[in-house]
Amino acid sequence: MNFMDLNPLFKQPEDLGDPEAERERLRLYISLKLAATGQPGAQHGANQAFLEVAEDLLKSYRERSRLLAGHLCPPDRRIQDFLDAYLAEVFQGQVPHLPDNTFMLDRPGVARELSLPMEGDEFSCEFVHSYRIRNGVLHNPASDRRTTQGSFHIAEGGLPIPGDKKSVPKAVFGRLFQEALNPPDAHMRLPFTAGQAEEAKVFVSLLLRPVICPEIPGVEPEKRMEIRFFAP
Repeated sequence: MNFMDLNPLFKQPEDLGDPEAERERLRLYISLKLAATGQPGAQHGANQAFLEVAEDLLKSYRERSRLLAGHLCPPDRRIQDFLDAYLAEVFQGQVPHLPDNTFMLDRPGVARELSLPMEGDEFSCEFVHSYRIRNGVLHNPASDRRTTQGSFHIAEGGLPIPGDKKSVPKAVFGRLFQEALNPPDAHMRLPFTAGQAEEAKVFVSLLLRPVICPEIPGVEPEKRMEIRFFAP
């Protein structure tokens, strides 16, 4: 569903190039996506009024999503198939499943808006303190490592592990993976709805497909790498 087609707010040519108008479009887009996944959106007057009008359409979308629960997009299906084979002996066939109802970062600027409350310029939790600044958002993590020395651990059972890296049994990776997919509710809070009576608690996901080998016409096809991020 392309939510940008649902409201004239998204189709104002005179607003092109207007940062505030673009920000308002992103806010409404985010609220629509949250509502479509069954999460509470930002409780803002204009957005709330439109969400009430679109409620029947959103209910239909949520029902279709419920019927497709467990269905993964092609990149996630490839990852899950690998994990099912790699961790089969660790979990005896009950391998943890990748999240299938995430908030996808599918437009430029969405992640920036999600980083702070809709009507605020600051967000703080035990892991990070974020501020709105003139050219974006500044994030100050509670723990900021200045080196990667000793921080890379590679699970056994795949390619040879370089001598300067630390190896761990695949069972350790399996348990860490299982815990990562079941964070406490406090870690699932979405800053965009922070401070509301009902806050959204959802995984955020991103798919990147950078080109690693450009096309050479008549010689070599373009090759891309798939990088998948999931974060509470």
